[in-house]
Amino acid sequence: CMNHILPASYAWGNFSVLAVGIWAIVQRDSLDAIAMFLTGLLLTVLTDIIHISVFYPAHDRLGDTTRFSVGMAIFSLLLKPLACYLVYRMYRERGGE
Repeated sequence: CMNHILPASYAWGNFSVLAVGIWAIVQRDSLDAIAMFLTGLLLTVLTDIIHISVFYPAHDRLGDTTRFSVGMAIFSLLLKPLACYLVYRMYRERGGE
């Protein structure tokens, strides 16, 4: 993300969902905050797939830093379904249906 391989929209999307996630954790009784966080996580799964597939560098331009950055972006994408499941459980605990 920080190696300038992926566009700024990748970082802005993920950091804004992170900010909503912090808001959802702080507002323990707010159902809207956790619903927005879950929606944002699901949306970033889709946009991360698009960003990684469109902006993946050519094989001859893959340096160590580039490979590490793309690997961390893919690792983040692989962890998001688990995060979605945990946030959904939190949503159900707060009274969501």
